[in-house]
Amino acid sequence: MADITSLILDDHDWFRRQFALMDDLTDAGDLAKVWQPLADLLDVHARAEEEIFYPHLLRRGDDAEEETLDAIGDHNDIRDGVHEAALHPVGSSDWLAAVHKARMANSEHMAEEEDEGLADFRRNADPGLREELGRKFTEFKQVHEGARDLDVSDIDPQEYVDEIEAEIGERPADGSLGIGSLKEQD
Repeated sequence: MADITSLILDDHDWFRRQFALMDDLTDAGDLAKVWQPLADLLDVHARAEEEIFYPHLLRRGDDAEEETLDAIGDHNDIRDGVHEAALHPVGSSDWLAAVHKARMANSEHMAEEEDEGLADFRRNADPGLREELGRKFTEFKQVHEGARDLDVSDIDPQEYVDEIEAEIGERPADGSLGIGSLKEQD
């Protein structure tokens, strides 16, 4: 079984190839055949990272909070482009603009994630954990293939990080410093 960082990189390579393939297409039917699986995997991939990868990066990474905030914001931008494209006829100028929006957001996200989040995780997570998360990542993608049963709505990045950090005990959910009342410390 491959580790999660390798699986994420594999998806990134596939995304790049599919967007490049679309550059050579003009027929709406051909564009749809490439775009729909790409759009679906963009949604599933983002949610799989949010469910499996980023909670563990927050537990182990050196600069994980900033990396995660940025990544969740990027996921929202990608989703916005994907969902906007769904509102327009395939191949139309509005559709092309929305696909371009998703592509640009995805390209930026992949570069940052590869240079920052994935590298950070490889430095700080043992190979056994990376393989376990790789298995979970693969299973998640298989279960949610096509993204039809998956909530692919935007996520507030700060709320996401706050919830994960509260779960792992780094920051209380109420936003306090978690040191208790100073009045009780006579």
